[in-house]
Formats: sequence, structure tokens, C-alpha cells
Amino acid sequence: EDLVPRYLNFLRGVVDSDDLPLNVSRETLQQHKVLKVMGKKLVRKALEMLRKLASKKGDDEEDEDEESEDEEADDEEDPYIKFWEAFGKNIKLGIIEDSANRSKLQKLLRFKSNKSGEGWTSLEEYVDNMPEWQKSIYYISGESVEAVENSPFLERLKKKDLEVLYLVDPIDEYAIQHVTEYDGKKLQSVSKEGLSFGDSDEKTDKKRLEIYKEKFTPLTDYLKEVYDKKVTKVIVSPRVETTPCILVTSQYGNSANMERIMRSQAFSDPSKAQYLNSQKTMEINPRHPLIVELLNKVETETDSEEIKDIAWLLHDTALLQSGFMQDDIESYSSRMYRTMAKALDLESGLELEEEVEVPEEDEDEDEDEDEEDEDEDEDGHDEF
Repeated sequence: EDLVPRYLNFLRGVVDSDDLPLNVSRETLQQHKVLKVMGKKLVRKALEMLRKLASKKGDDEEDEDEESEDEEADDEEDPYIKFWEAFGKNIKLGIIEDSANRSKLQKLLRFKSNKSGEGWTSLEEYVDNMPEWQKSIYYISGESVEAVENSPFLERLKKKDLEVLYLVDPIDEYAIQHVTEYDGKKLQSVSKEGLSFGDSDEKTDKKRLEIYKEKFTPLTDYLKEVYDKKVTKVIVSPRVETTPCILVTSQYGNSANMERIMRSQAFSDPSKAQYLNSQKTMEINPRHPLIVELLNKVETETDSEEIKDIAWLLHDTALLQSGFMQDDIESYSSRMYRTMAKALDLESGLELEEEVEVPEEDEDEDEDEDEEDEDEDEDGHDEF
């Protein structure tokens, strides 16, 4: 513990030193300044060793002859990937704790992405593969790769053929707070507001967005009035393609995944859960038929309870699809039942039917049945 930091606790070895005094007590030796120097050199040596291990595959590929058996090397053959799968969390812990070596540790990070397939990608590879107009490194956090790869937050980025890093380890949410940029490129979450791309279509998209914003003002105002404190604002979305709407958090607020992690902690205080919730912004898709029809309904039937239920169902669906938890389960269930009743054309709504009456049996029939049972019992005893 005195020689190497906690995140390098997987190191094993022997240190040979001529500078340590041997004629002092163990307590004095632990305070010796040589140990501090030795610790720094051990950390530096370990990180350099990992850097060489990480770059070994690239060096080997450069030295390969044209008569190589495999055109592409699998990640299973990469020794650093084996190390990363075993001790990747240690490197991420180092990102949090070791600010002095953070820049070196950033180069050792590996991520899954929408373009990595079964393999891994580094921040260096990500930057090398970026188009010239891309200004930021995009990432999305979630519970698993399966949960994030079909997220509605990725729709516009997939259309623009942009790579998005998947942060699916719980520690990723804490580590990424200490990695604000890499090689001059800022890291940007695709599930938070303020998403921009910087491509040649940006000016056209902004003008188009202003036109949509003016057109859908009645709907955004109506939804904000209905949702009240559930959302801070309702705007036209620049990031969705096929989804009706999504909920995004503020730039410096907790993501949906971070809220889930903090709620799941063993010593979390349920009374303080409300302080963990981020301010949410609803972004609507102006091209989706549900949103267009809802705009038409709002302009003609503002006070309709049916329209209000549809608006709430839109919010509830976006809440779940964006990765948040549904807090008001009772209200959500009631709205779903009312919607199902209308879909089934139930004239009585959700009123219960009267109970089925049980017909009364005649006493004579009961006596005859009892006599038959007695006769059957006697026959059984005689046979026995």
C-alpha cells in the first residue's frame, strides 16, 4: 500500500534497493523518503509496461509479412485485451484517483462502440477515425451493451455514421467525470442536452429547427402545462429520427444510468432520492405522425381528458425508453387502463360488472343426492 496506489494492487514483484537503511525500526522505514521516490518510480514503470503491452499489437501488425495467415488479428490474440478484461476496472479507478498520471491512463482505456463489433476501441483509435468536421467524442452510458445499442439517442448519430462509445460499467459514470477531453476533443454524452455535430448540414438543420419550433409552439406549451414540474421544458428535438420523443438531462446533471446506480447502492438513503433526480427536458420529433396528430388535436380540443391522457402516455413511454424509472406507478397504471378501455370501445368505462348470481338448488334434489351418496358408501363397505 505504501509503494503503489490502490488501483495497481494486481502488481506482484520484488524491489532491490541499496538506498534503504537497515539499522532502523520498521516504523521509521515506512516513513522514509526513499519509499516515496520508489513508489513513484514503480508507478511510472508499471504504466510504461502497460503502454508497451497496449501498443504491442500495433507494432506486431506493422512488422507482419504479406504472407500472414490472418488478415485481421482477433482481440483474443491481443495480450492487452486479456489484461483489460481482467483489470480494466483498476485502470478506471486510477482515472478517478491518480490525477498526476491521468493522461497516461487515458491512453490505456478501452471501450465497446457501435462500430467496434466484438472488439474494443481506444480513445486514440476513435480520434483517428473521426471525420474532419467532428468536434466531440460521443458516448452513451447504460446498463449493458444490449440496452444502449438500440437507444433512441443514437438515431441521428447512426444516420451521420458517427461512432459512439458504450459506457456499460457502473464505474464508467464516475471515471468519465474526470475525462473531460482527449487530444483536444471534448467528450459529450448523447443523452444530455446541448448535443451538436458541427457538420456541413448544421446551419440548415438550425434553420429547419427554428421553423419546426414556431410550428409546434402550441403543442410544446400545452405539454409543459400538463407535465408541470415533471419536465423543465419541452422543445423540438435535433437528435431523434424515428422515435416520437425522448427525455434528456441537463448538461451537468445525472444521467438516467447514474440515477439507477445511485438508487441501487446498499447504503443509499431513500429520503434523499428526490435530490438525485436530474432536471429533464422533453424533446419531440416534429416528423413523427403521433406528434403531428397530437398537435392537430391540441389546437382543436385543448380541454379534452383523452388528449391529456395521451400526452401523459407519451411522457411515460419516453421516460422508460430514455432509461428512467417510473415513480408514480399508480397514475401510470390508471392511464393505461383508461386507454385500453377506449381502445376496446367499452361504453361503461372501467365500471365493474355485477356479480354472477348462483342459482338456488331444491331441497328435494339435495336429499336425493345425499341418499345416493349413502347407498354408494354402503356398497363400497359390502365389497370391502
